[in-house]
This record gives sequence, structure tokens and C-alpha cells, in this order.
Amino acid sequence: MASANVKMLSDAEFQKAVLDSPVPVLLDFTATWCGPCKAISPILDQIADANVGKLAVYKLDIDDNMETPNKYGVQSIPTLLVFKDGQLVDRRVGAAPKPVIDQLVARVVS
Repeated sequence: MASANVKMLSDAEFQKAVLDSPVPVLLDFTATWCGPCKAISPILDQIADANVGKLAVYKLDIDDNMETPNKYGVQSIPTLLVFKDGQLVDRRVGAAPKPVIDQLVARVVS
């Protein structure tokens, strides 16, 4: 079951939700047909649930939203981007086990 703490995002919401966020953001570029995206989804749910109030976790469907992936040079999915204070601070391309994604998040979550 998907976590209520992981929200779907659109290009139109990107600025406010990610760049203007008061907390760090983990953004997952995904698509409904992407197997590796589905594989990491439970990991993202766990990370979101464990970091409520300290980290925002969003998913952006690249098929429905092309502006943001193009802006950030997303060429393969899943791609995870980490933002803090409106700045891109880290990137991971491809599926990864939870410890690897935890490391991405640990850099920005105190």
C-alpha cells in the first residue's frame, strides 16, 4: 500500500512544492510502465514515513510532465533528485537498495 506521505507532483506544482519547500525534498522521476520505479516505490514509502516533517517525498510522472525532467536532464528512470533550500544537491539514476537511498537522504536530513 502506498504511503500517504509520498505525493504525486506536476510540473505546475514543482516550484512551490520542491524549490520553495521549507524541508529537503526527495523527488522521484517515474512512469507507470517502469518496473524499476515500481521496485523502489516501497522504499520511498518507508523513507517518507520515517522522515515526516523532516523530508518531503514526491513522485513526478515523466509521461504527464515533461518540463521538469527536461530542465534537470532526466534521461533514464527512475531518477532520484535531492533538493535542499531550493538547490539540487544530489542525484541517483536507476533503482537502488534502501541503504543507498538512505545515504542520499542522510546528507540533507538532520
